[in-house]
Amino acid sequence: MGNQKDPLSLPNLKAEHSPTAIKRRLERGPRHSYVRDLVYGAIDGTVTTFAIVAGVTGAGLPAGTILVLGVANLLADGFSMAASNYLGTRADDQLRRRLRKLEEEHIARYPLGEREEIRQLFAAKGFEGENLEHAVKVITSDTHQWVDTMLIEELGLSLTGPNPIKAAWATFAAFVVVGSVPLVTYVFELVGPTHVNVIHSFFWSAMLTGAAFFGVGAMKSRFVGERWWLSGLETLIVGGLAAGIAYSIGAALHGITT
Repeated sequence: MGNQKDPLSLPNLKAEHSPTAIKRRLERGPRHSYVRDLVYGAIDGTVTTFAIVAGVTGAGLPAGTILVLGVANLLADGFSMAASNYLGTRADDQLRRRLRKLEEEHIARYPLGEREEIRQLFAAKGFEGENLEHAVKVITSDTHQWVDTMLIEELGLSLTGPNPIKAAWATFAAFVVVGSVPLVTYVFELVGPTHVNVIHSFFWSAMLTGAAFFGVGAMKSRFVGERWWLSGLETLIVGGLAAGIAYSIGAALHGITT
């Protein structure tokens, strides 16, 4: 049972590195993670919503106003974040395609110079003599492989990137779901069985916001191999600092609305 659950156990490592398993994994291609998009959306959604909660609470406005402004922020700003992430990810793909075409043109017009670049790149890795010349010959014998090598080794690019639509949806979903946490107590204030003071609602909103930050960090730890409590604490500190700045600005501007 232990070997089945432990991916680093010797039997599992042997199974994953059999010729068949390696071929199947390489044919499947790289798997892109959207953890960055989820964390980015979750933290930004929570901070911006809490900023609205802090500012409106400081102005002494009712829970209904807080909810209206909070929900409007979740949908509008969440869409804006998702659109920005989509365009940014797509721009990376467009840049990758443009540079690929540029390298193909360089190879077609001046193959000797491009071959020398491959030679120096691999010489810097420790290849020399016949091994170096053989590596250069193999790589430059196929234009597609040649360009791939230039993109990775010379330009520092990955050959593929995340799906722009999936990245956008991950950002939007995390922004809306986690970003709604600061509004939960105000929903309870409006529909709950008993009346809750707005100031008390703000206190519990701040507590839930901190819990959301910690939860996002703890979730992230499952993908990055960090201790869950350490990752949660890091995210809580960073997110709490951003939320604290938002609250301070709201408090400082309190006099404008009174």
